[in-house]
Amino acid sequence: MRKKTTDSNRNDRIAAKVQTIVAEILRDEYADDPVLGGVSLVGSVAHGGLQFVRLFFYCRTNDVDAAQRRLDDESKTIRFHLGQRIDQKYVPQIQFVYDDTLERAAKIDELLKNLK
Repeated sequence: MRKKTTDSNRNDRIAAKVQTIVAEILRDEYADDPVLGGVSLVGSVAHGGLQFVRLFFYCRTNDVDAAQRRLDDESKTIRFHLGQRIDQKYVPQIQFVYDDTLERAAKIDELLKNLK
């Protein structure tokens, strides 16, 4: 009996699909919102048997805490819109996490400049 092969890229494909759809939702539904209008999704990871998707965001404003609170407050509404647009049997839970890569890169650059 042959072992069933699995598609190892499925998690990545689902995460990318959810990221694209949620970015469209933020663009379409929250463009006029002063806090969420400055949010960009920069990455995604699916886990937990595709039941959960972690979405990484970057905020163009300096108030990251306000953006995080607003995204957490609107996550149920965003998930509802996601369910209407995604063609899957189950709609994954979504979690928004701030991506501080640019800040860490700036700190590393500053440290490297100080070494010279």
